[in-house]
Amino acid sequence: MSTDAIRKVCIVGASGKLGQYLVRQALDRGYEVVGVCRERSVPKLAAFADRITIVPGPTNDRDVVRKAVAGCDAVLSILVPWGVRQYSSGTAQAVLDFAEPGARLVFSCGWHISMDGEDRYSWRLRTTIRIVTPLARLVRAVDIDDQVEACGRIFASDRRWTVVRGSDLEEGESQGLPVWSRHVGDPVLASNLTRRVDFALFMTEALTDDSLIGQAPAIVGRLSPSARAHAKGAA
Repeated sequence: MSTDAIRKVCIVGASGKLGQYLVRQALDRGYEVVGVCRERSVPKLAAFADRITIVPGPTNDRDVVRKAVAGCDAVLSILVPWGVRQYSSGTAQAVLDFAEPGARLVFSCGWHISMDGEDRYSWRLRTTIRIVTPLARLVRAVDIDDQVEACGRIFASDRRWTVVRGSDLEEGESQGLPVWSRHVGDPVLASNLTRRVDFALFMTEALTDDSLIGQAPAIVGRLSPSARAHAKGAA
């Protein structure tokens, strides 16, 4: 399937802040949209209720995902490491298993994910991950290792995937398409800040960018100090 032929898009995790930006941007591009979210979160999509199809249920429920992705040319998935029930890996595996053959698959995660082990992390981020991971699992709130597992399955897949790795996020008006690098540690990423609306923009744009297939771009805001310094140096 050519990326130019995308007409129908499934958004897994549509009710969250990032998910709602994805919904809006997909609709702005004229795509037919199917949104997946937990049943209790359906009211968060009220503004789009008459413009999209909503499939309520846990995003790691295989039957829910199977129903939602049927007939979709592309799937945008937010890998959320909630709880300790393989939420991220369950979501990723269901999308990999049930998305249409040739469908364009774009996933979101954080900078802590590394595809090839060549990323260079700051001591602060390494320390945070080392401390937070066991504590979060202990209180059964977040399982960061499960997001790592989810991305490992994606990287090993022969599907047409992209994993977009996000920096810290903030709200605000769009600054344009974020700048990206193949590896964390690149000076262009030093500012570690992206507008959430632009994270969604990058994911949506990736649907029609074949150069990102099989890539795990780490992104940063286009107007962040490090991105501006990089652009100035390149000029």
